Amino acid sequence: MSDGPRVAVFRPDDDRIDRAVTLLASLGADPVADPMLAVEPTGATPVAGESLDAAYVVFTSKTGVELAADVGWTPGEAALVAIGPSTAAAAREVGWSVDIVPEEYTSAGLVATLRDSVDGEVIEVARSDHGSDVLLDGLRDAGARVTETVLYRLSRPDDAGESASLAAAGELDALAFTSSLTVEHFLEAAADRGVREAALAGTNAAVVGAIGPPTAATAEELGIDVDVIPDDADFESLAEAVVDAAVGGVEVDESTSGT
Repeated sequence: MSDGPRVAVFRPDDDRIDRAVTLLASLGADPVADPMLAVEPTGATPVAGESLDAAYVVFTSKTGVELAADVGWTPGEAALVAIGPSTAAAAREVGWSVDIVPEEYTSAGLVATLRDSVDGEVIEVARSDHGSDVLLDGLRDAGARVTETVLYRLSRPDDAGESASLAAAGELDALAFTSSLTVEHFLEAAADRGVREAALAGTNAAVVGAIGPPTAATAEELGIDVDVIPDDADFESLAEAVVDAAVGGVEVDESTSGT
């Protein structure tokens, strides 16, 4: 066990949680791996292609890319849009060319990037069942004809919640939330264990990091005070910001927190 800050991390229980633990340990933290997301493929594939004549296909996660590629799907002639660098990297790894990555790695960022070029165009959005309406509504408001394919569902693993018990006992120094759903599942797991209020208090006594503004907004709505939001919405930036804040104490300099 490291002498560094004890940091809870909620990535899905696959290579992402392994990489997150390795990264946090390399930063001197003592990681607590508590996956809050289980991926359940639907078996669906994006409907874009010659039959739909889509101009753009939008992927909002690495998982979505991998599921589509695993069944041999390709974007064809459509412009491929990735919500951020990790999604783009996954697409390139399976041999696809990535045409567009927004400057802001959020649904709102995607809309802002595509707004001026999609009037009258067909856009296929391939993502999870917890995708934000901001993306679909924004593209439709810009004049696009939008279709959506749910590639996978996200659920809470039955054994999730160790971090909630630790937070309730005051044994966490920091928590790194990577999506709104990880926040919701963390509090649901705490409630199932009968420690929701204590976990909430313990969380607010620790450093709380959110990967981006939408995640931070969900946390704040549910009573969690967010201390750090990295400038770049990726896990490496989040981990570095959370560990730095935890090492320096919970009094975070807002000029460098992204808030």
